[in-house]
Amino acid sequence: MVALQGKGVYGGIAIGTAALYRRGRLEVSTEPACDPAEELARFEAAKQSALSELQGLYDKAVREVGEKDGQIFQIHQMMVEDLDYQDAVINRIQNQKANAAYAVSETSKEISGIFAAMEDEYMRERAADVRDISARLLKFLTGVSAGGIRTEGKCIVCADDLVPSETVQLDKENVLAFATAYGSANSHTAILARTMNIPAVIGLGEEFLREEFEGKTMAVDGFTGRVYLDPDEGTLEELRQKQAEDERKKALLQQLKGKENRTLDGRSVQVYANIGGLDDLNAVLENDAGGIGLFRSEFLYLENSDYPSEEEQFQVYRQAAERMAGKRVIIRTLDIGADKQIGYFGLEPEENPALGYRAIRICLTRKDLFKTQLRAICRASAYGNLAILFPMIISRQELREAKALLKEAQGELRREGTAFDEKMEIGVMIETPASVIISDQLAAEADFFSVGTNDLTQYTLAADRQNPKLEPFCDPHHEAVLRMIQMAAEQAHRHGAWIGICGELGGDLELTEVFLAMGIDELSAAPGRVLPLREKIRSLDLTGREQQILDRALACETEE
Repeated sequence: MVALQGKGVYGGIAIGTAALYRRGRLEVSTEPACDPAEELARFEAAKQSALSELQGLYDKAVREVGEKDGQIFQIHQMMVEDLDYQDAVINRIQNQKANAAYAVSETSKEISGIFAAMEDEYMRERAADVRDISARLLKFLTGVSAGGIRTEGKCIVCADDLVPSETVQLDKENVLAFATAYGSANSHTAILARTMNIPAVIGLGEEFLREEFEGKTMAVDGFTGRVYLDPDEGTLEELRQKQAEDERKKALLQQLKGKENRTLDGRSVQVYANIGGLDDLNAVLENDAGGIGLFRSEFLYLENSDYPSEEEQFQVYRQAAERMAGKRVIIRTLDIGADKQIGYFGLEPEENPALGYRAIRICLTRKDLFKTQLRAICRASAYGNLAILFPMIISRQELREAKALLKEAQGELRREGTAFDEKMEIGVMIETPASVIISDQLAAEADFFSVGTNDLTQYTLAADRQNPKLEPFCDPHHEAVLRMIQMAAEQAHRHGAWIGICGELGGDLELTEVFLAMGIDELSAAPGRVLPLREKIRSLDLTGREQQILDRALACETEE
């Protein structure tokens, strides 16, 4: 047995026959062109054929993996028509007397080399796009077709890496998994594997691609990133059990789709998912979450080397709104500081960063930065059901200042004639004792609360959640923390607001019954926890036990 370690980019277990992806052998002649005009005409014909083929691939991808991931083929069409690319090819044909195929080949090497040398990982990945469109042009210029796999039937596709056109042209029904020697989490293999729900492991290294692997039994563990060639019986049995458990969860998903999150005694609660960006949306939809309870917008800033523009943010929020198709998407405004530092913000070191300059405190003192985000969120609200959530609010004055800036941004958009949702809900994060104590005041001015139990626990118990030595003392089930949540729930409902939980406790099955007894309206958790949470809710019966449940959870007496 040979075991290799890579990086799992989509979870799942696959056991099957290894099939090496082979590309057609392409030998480009260096012979000079006899008639440059003829070579230019051949290049133009190849370009039109490539554009037509890319349009067909786009249509196929939209049907199979959706509009978002099919857009890569529209991008490739634009790259084929890029003037810099075309000028480089034409210059080689006209001035260097190169034949069309050689001109394309050399242009590909030049431009892809520039991208490959860039520091930014995303830009490095674009080198593969340049090679892909060039290979497509060369196919029409030379008549040598792209490669493929020889194995018939279901198999595990093994390659150095796969470009989008190669991936989408495979028969998805016969692909059990992807395994590649190279690639990254941003590579198209990874992106399309996640979209197509196919287990995938990347980064297995040069030793992975051996001719002797062809046709042998292979097992791919997308959860751990391990790939086994000729696995022994013990390994196979362990993986089969893991596969069976994974299939059980998938079957559970199918059973729960479209069903209400209602207890046996008729109580309903919304079950949402927390996400850090658009890449998480597939998981949200697969798990049939009722909405997005927490969109951590700070990841837009963390992933950039400079402040994201209004347009960049708008496009992200708009896609989230459109893909959720009317389901509520709660966007938390910028929450950096503490354990989330961004170099270009120029924040000074602090002795107690968790108690320092962070979240709304930054936004209210950098109003231009804040308003840029507010305008982007408002613009995107015209495309779906968006709600806005302000973090680390500890006073009514802070909430009023944030709302005033939001109103100012909306006024600007109104004067510009830009559409937005005039009734967009406004929420407050409940994550400090101060916000709980004045929750009556905050509820009177907000549409909803969202409890951030991670911070609420550390601030209530005075225990740094980043310090491993304090783990025994930082108990999120502590009755003080639960009493805080109950107090906020009571004030929210008293003033006509609804309340959800978006911290780690939202997906804690040991507390689901307690939260329902409190009257919590919405629970939001990581996408992978949505199904177990829904299953738990549907199994509960709280009839006549609400007070007993709360007394047990909130009791002050310690057990002997």
